[in-house]
Parts: sequence; C-alpha cells; structure tokens
Amino acid sequence: MTKPIWLAAGVRTPFTRVDGGLAGRDAIALGVPVLQAMAERVASSGQIDSAEWGSVIPSLRYSNLARETWLDAKLDPTVPTSTVIMQCSTSMMAAFNLAGVLGRGVGDLALAGGAESMTHVQIGLTQPLSDWMRRITQAKDWKQRADIARQIPSHDVHLHLQSIKNRTTGKSMGEHSEETAREWNIGRVEQDELALASHQRAIAAQDRGFFTDLLVPIDGVDHDAFPRRKSSLEALAKLPLAFDMESGHGTATAGNSSPLTDGAAALWVATDKGLTWLSESTPRAKLVDFWWGAVDIAHEGLLMAPAYGIPRLLARNGLKYADVALWEIHEAFSAQVLYQLKALESPAFLRDKAKVDAELGAVPRDRLNPNGGSVALGHPFGATGARILSQAIKELSAMPRGSRAIVSICADGGVGTVALLEI
Repeated sequence: MTKPIWLAAGVRTPFTRVDGGLAGRDAIALGVPVLQAMAERVASSGQIDSAEWGSVIPSLRYSNLARETWLDAKLDPTVPTSTVIMQCSTSMMAAFNLAGVLGRGVGDLALAGGAESMTHVQIGLTQPLSDWMRRITQAKDWKQRADIARQIPSHDVHLHLQSIKNRTTGKSMGEHSEETAREWNIGRVEQDELALASHQRAIAAQDRGFFTDLLVPIDGVDHDAFPRRKSSLEALAKLPLAFDMESGHGTATAGNSSPLTDGAAALWVATDKGLTWLSESTPRAKLVDFWWGAVDIAHEGLLMAPAYGIPRLLARNGLKYADVALWEIHEAFSAQVLYQLKALESPAFLRDKAKVDAELGAVPRDRLNPNGGSVALGHPFGATGARILSQAIKELSAMPRGSRAIVSICADGGVGTVALLEI
C-alpha cells in the first residue's frame, strides 16, 4: 500500500437467532438498512468509491449479493460492488481487499461488510434430478417431454439441505473443533468458563450502551438476542453435548459454541481524505498490517490458521504479545479460542509449525474480547468480520494513542484472517 489506510467503525443489525426477530428478512433484506445507514453517514462533500459485501450460504435467486443489496438499498448505481466469500472471514477479507484498492490510490472511501440469514437456507435438488428437470422444462413439445420424463434418474434423487460441514472431510465445524480440542487437551470446564465470561462481558457492554451506536434497530429489534443474563457454570455444565456424543471425550455444547444467527454488518475502509467525509466522532484505527492464509487440514486443525498468522504478523512488525492492548479473537467455539491461545504460547508450535523464531511471551487474558465474543453475541457468517472489526475499533479508540489491537477470525477450509490495528 502506498498510503495510510484506516478502518472506521460501521453499523450492524442486532443479531438474532434462527426464526427469531429478523426471520422475515433474507440476506439481501438484512443488508439493505445497514447499507442505507452507512450511506447516510457520509458528508455531502464525499462519496463511497467502492464496496465489497459477502455471504456464505448461497442462494439460487442471485449470485452477486453485493450488487443486489446495493441496488435494493437504492444507493448510487455507479458505485462498483462485488461479492466476497471466505466463509467466516468473509467481511474481514472484504476490508483487506478494499484496503489494497485504496492503498494503490483507487478511491478514498469504501464500504465492506456482509450478511447472513440462517433462517432462510434453501433446500435444493441433487444434480442428477436438477439436470432432468431442466431438460423437461426445455423440451420443445409434449412428445419430447414424455420421452425425457421416462428417463428420470434412478440414483442420487432427493432433496438437498445445505449443512454446515466441510465438503472435503464431510465433518461439521464442531466435529473438527472437537478433534483439535482433544489434541490440545482442552477440557469442558475451561470452555464453559470462557463462554460464561463472554456472556458476562456482552451483558455489561449492553448495559453501559457500548453497542448503541454500532446497531441499527430494525423490525422492532434493537439489541442482540443471545447474551444470557442468568447463565452460570452450573447451567452450562448441564447442557448436552452438541457434536461428539459417542466417543466419551466430547466437550462442545450449545452453551460454549457460537449459535446459528441472522444479521448484517458493515465498516469503513478509508484514506486520510476519506476519513474527512465521516463524522469526527466515528471511531477509527490505522490498519498497520494484515495476514490471510491457510493450513493443510489433512495435518492441522481446521480452525487453526490464526495461530499461524498472529505470530507471523507480530514478528514481522517487531512486536510481542504484551505490546498488544486489545485482543479480539472470533469465538466460533470456546475450545477453538483456547487451543489457538495454547498454540500461540507453545515454543514448539511457534518454532516447528508457525516458523517464527522469536520470543513472543504470553497472551494477556485480561485484554481478550472485553465486550463479549461470538459465543455470546452470535455469528452470522458473512457479517462477523465487520462486527468484530467495528467492535475492536471502538474499544481501541478509547485507549491511549499508540495502542494496538489484534483481530483474528478462523474459517472453514483451514483459512483465516488477522488484522493489526493501531490508534
């Protein structure tokens, strides 16, 4: 990048459970009010130069979600918009893409974000049945249609419901996380303790109004649905296992895993000039550096990519863990946060796997997810990157000048993203 790039906090919908308060909206309809609210915050002298928006769950009704959402929001149709898909890292990757664009001098203000409607997951047909039905609808006359009808496929003929599983392995994210938790000896109690802390911090943040200017109330919903005021270790301990019910070693439950969530979120990517088009009260932080990469899931945990990226990012910037004032680590599962932290503090892992030859110290646990994480707030896949970045930027902006933050997300397929921010 040839010029400084800033990330500025945006807005999001409240996050709600499947069939909850936002169930009447699909991914496009979730994104529209967020985009409109973002556009209203740009000064009349400024403009949005480009946008990248994404979602993870596909729809048969559209392919370029970004463009469809932009047009439905009735924003400037001459602004180029493109769709990004990188699983849970989707909207963080959108921000990185736009940082590269603005950093090369193409524009000054861009919008990144995403949406996910887990309520509206389409049921499809298997490919042989789809092909057969297409041929019938394209038949030229009744005789041809009758001939094709007799050729109905005899195999792989059923309805297909999209599932949250890795295509290559056939295992869910939870099943993969359970395997890695066993490898790193992460127990049930410490997972429940982390989950409880996430809920307690999210509730405290709600009570002090931390999320107020980060949320756009819609459909009568004005707060996140998931943080539990009455959660306790005793209650969490009573929950049944969610993924590994047979081995006798399962530890993940609905209580220490992120829930299926509806929601949308956005943030700004800007140059120095682009920042002048936003209100001075908009929290912002400099994007010092970023990392995106992947691990070989045949030999490494599916959700371990950030454990490789964080030390590499810090080492190339001459920093240690103690130099980072704020840590925002996406909580797909409590176990995933814990085994990533354990890896970050393992000299053998850093030396032999991450290939980092530096003494980085210990990760300060009291600086981790101070306003709650995805276990408590929810996890709409395409929106989480924008949510976690905006949340980190707002928290960081209240700290002394020169303070830094690490923001990381793990994603299906062994990929991940990490941002280094500074105010």
